[in-house]
Amino acid sequence: MRPVPIRVPGRLFAALATGGGGAEALDLLARAEYSRRLACAHAVTEAAREIGGGVAEAAEQAWELLAAAHRADPRAVPAVLAHPSAGTALVGLLARLDRVVEGEAGAEAVGELPVHWFSSLAAAAAVRAGVSARLRWPLTTDQVFLPSLGGARFSGAGPGDLAEVEVDAAGEARVSVAGRGSVPGPVEVPKVPYASSERWRAAHRLVVLDTGAPLLLDDVDPMRFPGVPERPLGLTADDLQWWEVTAREACRLLRTHHPEICAELAAGPRTLVPLASTGSFSGSSAEAFGSMALSRPRTGRALALSLTHELQHSKFAAVLHLFDLFEPGGDERYYAPWRPDPRPLIGLFHGAYAHLGVAQFWNRHRAVEQDPEELARSHAQFARWRAGAREATEVLLSSGRLTALGQHFAETMLSTLDALCRLPVPAEAGRRGLALAAEHRTEWVLRNRMPEAQPI
Repeated sequence: MRPVPIRVPGRLFAALATGGGGAEALDLLARAEYSRRLACAHAVTEAAREIGGGVAEAAEQAWELLAAAHRADPRAVPAVLAHPSAGTALVGLLARLDRVVEGEAGAEAVGELPVHWFSSLAAAAAVRAGVSARLRWPLTTDQVFLPSLGGARFSGAGPGDLAEVEVDAAGEARVSVAGRGSVPGPVEVPKVPYASSERWRAAHRLVVLDTGAPLLLDDVDPMRFPGVPERPLGLTADDLQWWEVTAREACRLLRTHHPEICAELAAGPRTLVPLASTGSFSGSSAEAFGSMALSRPRTGRALALSLTHELQHSKFAAVLHLFDLFEPGGDERYYAPWRPDPRPLIGLFHGAYAHLGVAQFWNRHRAVEQDPEELARSHAQFARWRAGAREATEVLLSSGRLTALGQHFAETMLSTLDALCRLPVPAEAGRRGLALAAEHRTEWVLRNRMPEAQPI
């Protein structure tokens, strides 16, 4: 159970830089993210050893259980650590441990270290592998949760109680709460991933993609996405039906008209994290590879566009975990044609890459749209985002902060965008797209009280 070196063939690096890559690139990036998380789990164990005491004991037990699960079933640990919330938990825990080790946090912070995040990952791997085990950790809420599997609520439980996960010799698993006699009794963990029962809540399977990988909707995992509430969102049956219908429509559109994006989506499990926010919003996290948070989409096409956009961000974040594309430091802020605020270089690079994918989406979509009004909108959106992504990429190339590899990556992006900019667009739609871009720039200058939208 060791992280393995990842080699990215030149042709895949080039394909990624054009905004694509397909299933092969996504599979490689997923393996790289798993290897990174495994290294992070080891780093968590080492940092906990330096702190000592109960923190070290809990981390050591979790690491040994991960190793036992890996020996019993080599698929178990990757299935858990590849889950999006594993990245959020491990990186967040390691950052807190490091602050204690380096003396940046006081002694009182030791008692607040969430080592149970690591314990729950190890317990989930043991359940998947059917390894006989018994693991306990302190509760912070009334929920006992196993990442990638689901969890159960225990009414009346909370801080001061202990979560307990037990896997018997036959591989049967159950979760319970130790410390009080008044809470409900144990809950059996379903054998099938993403299965729910009367007391067991798991991510909801929206669609099974062509490869057999699921597209999930997760509002129950406490670590499902950075910054979201720990408690479930509380989706109703009508909410779930809306998401199911919209997801099927989105996947059908991608399969029919955007096959490369569909292949990237289907390269592994993908998790959608619903948000309570209104309007159209979506976001990704560098540490939660495989997931995206978004508000309820209005249509299947809107969801397909969001999936395309956030897959681009996920790919680029994973590339940045492998390669240094720009020099660190620098406090410059840049105009980005898609944001209301000045952006740092990494934000501009991320956005340029994502909107390269958005421009490619609209280019493909305008070739199949039948409704005249929507076709005109597709042309205008294509004109706007190819120009916006190209403008941002030129700024990247002139920033003086790209490494040689970053320069090559951005030059490939620019070449791809140049080809898109040579494609014909109806005159009126072209004017509309450029007018939208000019309107955004004007509003940005006024909002940020800048004389012009240039690096600051």
